[in-house]
Amino acid sequence: MLHHSHIVTNDSRSTELSPEPTIKISEADKIVDGMEFGELCNEFECISSPLVESTARQLVRDILELREGNRALGTYAVSVRYRDPVRSFAGREKFKRPLWATSALDNPTVAVQEMVMLSTSVLSIKWTIRGKPKSFLAGIGGDLIIRVDSQFTLNQISGQVIEHEEFWDLSSSSAISQAFFWTSRRLFATIEVGKDLADVVKNLKGRFSTEKENLEIFRDPSGDPTKVSSFGILLTHMYN
Repeated sequence: MLHHSHIVTNDSRSTELSPEPTIKISEADKIVDGMEFGELCNEFECISSPLVESTARQLVRDILELREGNRALGTYAVSVRYRDPVRSFAGREKFKRPLWATSALDNPTVAVQEMVMLSTSVLSIKWTIRGKPKSFLAGIGGDLIIRVDSQFTLNQISGQVIEHEEFWDLSSSSAISQAFFWTSRRLFATIEVGKDLADVVKNLKGRFSTEKENLEIFRDPSGDPTKVSSFGILLTHMYN
């Protein structure tokens, strides 16, 4: 049975019978431990796996630590689709890139308010990021406060994220901070699109070079460019 809300408490448990030191539990683990995933089964079959909980634990950890290049990409499907109000893309490799927050804000801090399974395959994490804009003029408006609702659609068997969508609420920020946010986010998105195009060109060049090398390998030793060697023909039949 799914629970649509949870309460995370920070009360610590100890026992006088054990002299061993208390094991420190991360904030991410506390949040996930406060949820009840259940087995997500009906009377006929189980429709989710324990990997869903593992993915949830990793996602909230990445958010709390504002992970960039070292985030656990295995939690995302290879062809995962991402979307927010100013940018969308496909492919988990793009999650390796630097985050907007770390480049636009001084010492940003993150707090997670809620994490809940909206259905057997949709996970919602509500969190807040706060920081002072690096822009001197925008800094006059005080801290930028962004309330984020990150929704992840998960593969119920592998637990991997197949869709990731973000919703932003800036109502707690000043008008100056909001203007800074939208301007810098759109600029950031434009730069990322440029990187996307560069990657496409790079991949096309690599594919063209590979095909050219294959033609050179299979060229007939007699020098006739219209012929290919019998070895090349044999390989073609083997892999078709």
